[in-house]
Amino acid sequence: MGLPEATRYLFPTLDDQQRTAFTVSYSARFRQHDNDPCDLFDGVLDTLQTLRAEGYLLAVATGKSRAGLNRVLERLGLDTFFHATRCADETSSKPDPLMLHQLLAELSVDPTDALMIGDTEFDLEMARRAGMRSIGLTYGAHSVKRLISCDPVACIDSFPLIKNYV
Repeated sequence: MGLPEATRYLFPTLDDQQRTAFTVSYSARFRQHDNDPCDLFDGVLDTLQTLRAEGYLLAVATGKSRAGLNRVLERLGLDTFFHATRCADETSSKPDPLMLHQLLAELSVDPTDALMIGDTEFDLEMARRAGMRSIGLTYGAHSVKRLISCDPVACIDSFPLIKNYV
């Protein structure tokens, strides 16, 4: 989810002015403390490099802002790695499938030929609404129970296992 949508979801009693003030304050504080990107989980970079070398198109659909994603990808040395990216401040936020529809159109890929990998029910629900298969990562934000409710083809606890589903 994008920050405005997450704020609305987490704090439904805030009015528009309070919500705007909160998101502005949160964004400023986050950027102030976001000096170093977090490390990638074990096996992620190797798996992504292998998939890319094998000819798979790789994309990112994120609740981050464009500035936030660019900052993270640049700091990780992945700023030219993905074939396409879409951020919550550029389109509808998760779980709306528009973000995925736009990526699929940009890459000329049919939803039935794509696979969404995510760690939240919002990721997997977005994939389901887009007509895509999905895999839930069990070591992320949401519990396995929440992930399973979105009918992924699998829930995995090690990123390299996605190679079994592509």
